[in-house]
Amino acid sequence: MRDDRLIALYLDMLAAERGASANTLAAYGRDLEDYTAFLAAAGTGLRRADAAMIRAYLQDVHTRGFKASSAARRLSAVRQLHKFLYAEGYRGDDPTGAIEGPKQGRPLPKVLSVAEVDRLIATAHEGIDDEKRPLRERRRAARLACLLELIYATGLRVSELVSLPVAAARTKERFLLVKGKGGKERLVPLTGAARRAMRTWLDLATTGEAADRTSPWLFPADSESGHLTRQAFARELKDLAIAAGLDPARVSPHVLRHAFASHLLQNGADLRIVQELLGHADIATTQIYTHVLDERLKAMVRDLHPLADEG
Repeated sequence: MRDDRLIALYLDMLAAERGASANTLAAYGRDLEDYTAFLAAAGTGLRRADAAMIRAYLQDVHTRGFKASSAARRLSAVRQLHKFLYAEGYRGDDPTGAIEGPKQGRPLPKVLSVAEVDRLIATAHEGIDDEKRPLRERRRAARLACLLELIYATGLRVSELVSLPVAAARTKERFLLVKGKGGKERLVPLTGAARRAMRTWLDLATTGEAADRTSPWLFPADSESGHLTRQAFARELKDLAIAAGLDPARVSPHVLRHAFASHLLQNGADLRIVQELLGHADIATTQIYTHVLDERLKAMVRDLHPLADEG
């Protein structure tokens, strides 16, 4: 069986058994195509590649200037593919067993301060209620303010945020039911500010000419999916950061998700609760925020220990 067919079978398994998203499948597909192209150039394929060949591929990835994190991701894809081939009987062994991944430090997530997030939100809300402004401008401002309030209030992944149904803005509940990675559902609480921002946006979006009253999406757009794209939201955030006097390189949807988690932990939230709110399947993923907990513990000892001021 050809290598491209073996990869297709593996991706089908990821989709069917593990509920991998389209973005995840596309990323795995690109990495594995790169791997098999290297094997083909070396005159071999997936069924014959040995550990030495896989190490040579990793060296090639390094030579091409990829970061250690990118090389580690590609090795992970290669490992999982070979485990699949061995488990399904397409190979009699798994050549990745003895291969160590590239060493890499785990970078701390970029985080905005509470004051910086407040400044972003305040800037986003400017002019929404000004009836002298063109309706199109007010709509655009209300949509961005709604997106910003929601992501900071809930910690949603940007893909979850932009694909919210319009029913989310009409709910009387104080929480959202979100379908995350692998089709797993979780409840996230809504703040009063987020609920008001949704109502304001929906009122403006369904008022006047060019209003979209039929879309099932909360943030409809002229795109293949029918809703606002992640890239469009990210671009609007960069512009908002500049308007708020912040470095646009420090502001992105993912940074706001990190801010949500970090600010909760700074104010005493339990790591397990934050894990559930973020939709992390493994607590280890949430533990990138332990630096926040470390600072909180140091502050508690400094402020509360009876001997802290001595010495």
